[in-house]
Amino acid sequence: MNGAESVSKTVSLDFQSHLAELEAQGLLVRIDRPINKDTELHPLVRCQFIGGIAEDDRRAFLFTNVVDSAGRRYDMPVAVGAFAASPRIYGLGIGRTLEDIGADWLNAIKNPITPVTVTAPPCQEIIITGDELKRPGGGLAALPVPVSTPGFDAAPYLTATLCITADPDSGVRNIGTYRAALKSTNRLGVRMSSRIGGAGGYLHWCKYRDRGERMPCAIVIGAAPVVMYTGPEKLAIDQDELSVAGALAGTAIRTARGVTVDLEVPADAEIVIEGLIDTDLLEPEGPFGESNGYVALEDFNMSMEVTAITHRRAPVFASMISQVSPSESSVIKKLALEPLFLNHLREHLSLKSALRVVMHEPLSNLRPIIFVQFANNTPKSEIWRGLQGTAARQADSGKMVIAVSEDIEPEHTDAVMWSLAYRCNPIEDVHIEPYRSGGHSPKSGPAHADSTLLIDATLKYPMAPLALPGREYMERAQTLWRELGLPALTPRSPWYGYSMGDWNDIWQDFARNAVAGEWSKNGENTWQRRRGGLTPETPARLVETEKKPNK
Repeated sequence: MNGAESVSKTVSLDFQSHLAELEAQGLLVRIDRPINKDTELHPLVRCQFIGGIAEDDRRAFLFTNVVDSAGRRYDMPVAVGAFAASPRIYGLGIGRTLEDIGADWLNAIKNPITPVTVTAPPCQEIIITGDELKRPGGGLAALPVPVSTPGFDAAPYLTATLCITADPDSGVRNIGTYRAALKSTNRLGVRMSSRIGGAGGYLHWCKYRDRGERMPCAIVIGAAPVVMYTGPEKLAIDQDELSVAGALAGTAIRTARGVTVDLEVPADAEIVIEGLIDTDLLEPEGPFGESNGYVALEDFNMSMEVTAITHRRAPVFASMISQVSPSESSVIKKLALEPLFLNHLREHLSLKSALRVVMHEPLSNLRPIIFVQFANNTPKSEIWRGLQGTAARQADSGKMVIAVSEDIEPEHTDAVMWSLAYRCNPIEDVHIEPYRSGGHSPKSGPAHADSTLLIDATLKYPMAPLALPGREYMERAQTLWRELGLPALTPRSPWYGYSMGDWNDIWQDFARNAVAGEWSKNGENTWQRRRGGLTPETPARLVETEKKPNK
């Protein structure tokens, strides 16, 4: 079966037709009243992830009357949750039933369809370059970029991104979903992970750094879901994500040459931000809420000069709920990663007795805790080979791997705990393996190698804040939720962010500036603090004396 045979007739090849389909099927909530992007927008959508709303009842949101803390009104709507607020929405976007998603992902990876280049693409109907990018209130400031974790984030962040770079030697393209902070009207702070071997974009950056050249980059906002879903899945470095997306869609994805960078971008995207990333000087980026449940504090990361912003004549800005899981980001990863892990066990390791792989989602965010279900009577040697194989598949996944029998539902954590209590003799059935990378973990506390399987999870030293909006913003969001007549909430702790000790006045001032719409002050501060000779993600406090941000 090829990609074209398995694709649904309802798959959307551009973002706005996907939104229309969501609305037609009752999966989108349209909000027409004024909503503050800096203080209200993300907290409002966050309510459905932490308010006891059933997974299938979560919806996409379309905000048509977006304002900010400075009183500005934006003429561009903002969509949140439209890619994967729930598995139902993800399935509609990819054109599959949930039962088919795993097999079709594997088929698409094996049978890619090369993109086709077009001219006069919709994503370049409006082109903004030159002095227009530097105009006060213009450039990036004209985009309705929300503050994701008000109370802690230092700036509005691009979250639902596809960051396109290319290997300067081979020309092979890489597309990753990386965060980007607004620093000025024509500058972004971009984080492409250098941990765990390095993201594809980071590896390209290293090559450009060795050449002494800036790295071209195109950041895509609002691509078709089948394109968007490839970014977070961490495909092989030499695997072209757009070709995989074409196989998922059953047809070649249309691309177009960038206006100011020599990169191919999805022609039907809503917005494309083109630019050049400095490979000499890095600047502090963050704080920003992370998917591990803690706020990522300041690191030195990449600085991108924006050379063009292109978009459709009437675009919709796409944002994504990430940070604390469950989230839109975790749903996108989970639905593809679980079958890919199971395929690794069954096909690469020939463990046919492995029945299911379930990645624990709430708070822990998929990667650290994985449950593997085995058929009854599986030999002990095979169970242990499966446990080790799961932990070894990805360096940032499988810190704790638990095997259960086929009568235990892996997604039911109470059942897993029952199995641990009565089916596990720790002296025989628990192994701890040293020398594991810390992976995608918070950076508070001492740096050290991690281990696999067991760890004391109590708070033993000050840690970064919980990456949810502060209490006042979540209380306001719940008031808005009730006023809008949305389904009753039953919040469970934790439902708001709070400090755990590793938080200073600088970052608190950054957060206040962000929710006041004065994030550019933070960009002015970090611009003055740029340094050379550093590796991306070097914690700022390791190399500088703390300074107060400019007032």
